[in-house]
Amino acid sequence: MTIAAIIVYMNKSKLLLLLSGFLISLVLTISCSQAPQTSKPNNPTPEAAIVIGYSNWAGWLPWAIAEQEGMFAKNNVNVVLKWFDGYLDSVEALAAGQLDGNCQTFNDTISFAADAINGEVAILVNDNSAGNDKIIVAQEINTMEDLKGKKVAVEAGIVNDFLLTLALESEGMKREDVEIMPLETAAAVAAFASGQVDAVGAFSPFWLTALKREGAKELISSAEFPGAIPDLLVVSQKMIDEQPKQAQALVNTWYDVMDFIAQNPERADKIMAARADVTIDELQLFQAGTKMFTIEDNLEAFSDGESMKHLPYAALQIAEFMIEVGFIPQAPDLTKILDKQFVQAYAAAAK
Repeated sequence: MTIAAIIVYMNKSKLLLLLSGFLISLVLTISCSQAPQTSKPNNPTPEAAIVIGYSNWAGWLPWAIAEQEGMFAKNNVNVVLKWFDGYLDSVEALAAGQLDGNCQTFNDTISFAADAINGEVAILVNDNSAGNDKIIVAQEINTMEDLKGKKVAVEAGIVNDFLLTLALESEGMKREDVEIMPLETAAAVAAFASGQVDAVGAFSPFWLTALKREGAKELISSAEFPGAIPDLLVVSQKMIDEQPKQAQALVNTWYDVMDFIAQNPERADKIMAARADVTIDELQLFQAGTKMFTIEDNLEAFSDGESMKHLPYAALQIAEFMIEVGFIPQAPDLTKILDKQFVQAYAAAAK
């Protein structure tokens, strides 16, 4: 073999060797990429978010702090807060199974409980209205007796209708002694402001508008009836059955928020005022008529008793009122709409 032939042979051999090496590497690479990655642990699937509705009421605005300050994550609960400009829309959404929980009054919980797709259960009292629900009257009206035969606009069957009934009964009067004008709250206030009715029942911030009528004044408020209007965190029975730890985390988070407010009042007010789209002064005005509940208040509220401060007793009174005014045909099973285990567990852990 000549030298030239040897060189050609060597170059071909080298090329074949390189080509073989490349093919082997390619096969190994493909094989490795198809093999299961047993050395890296699988990431756990994130838990589905719990969706909680809330709206413009002083006692529910603190939830905005929980969201902004990352308090839900601290308590290992994945929460999406859904703001409702229309409060009634949030109540209907929970009943329809579109929410896992909602901030709503005890009256509305009783109203919708029987038809709620996933059940409705109150697990926390956020607050009691302590003046934030009012009966506003025209200048010439000074007593409940003066309301006889007068037109009173209220949203039928909800808290201010209940407040009106309590106020009338406290003076030995009946709902039949006044002419009830059943209007949605915003429309009721508009009717009063324009002079179409003589009085209106309204909650904040609507009563601010009512008071702008010349000579208008507050005749009576929820401050005179402690415990009559509880504002609650209500969740579905389905959530309690399937995710009890998440329900507990919501209660725990609420009291983290209460601690934050106590320690950072200015920061807290700024967050809540922004969420409600009101000034700090307006927010503080609404807060003055709202009694925020401590854990001790919650334990008392969920216990049996003979006054409106006790939810089991209040449920009976509210249900009776709603049946009387024809808002519901019959009371739901009132034993199923209260669950005290979560506030009790928080209280035990707090010790």
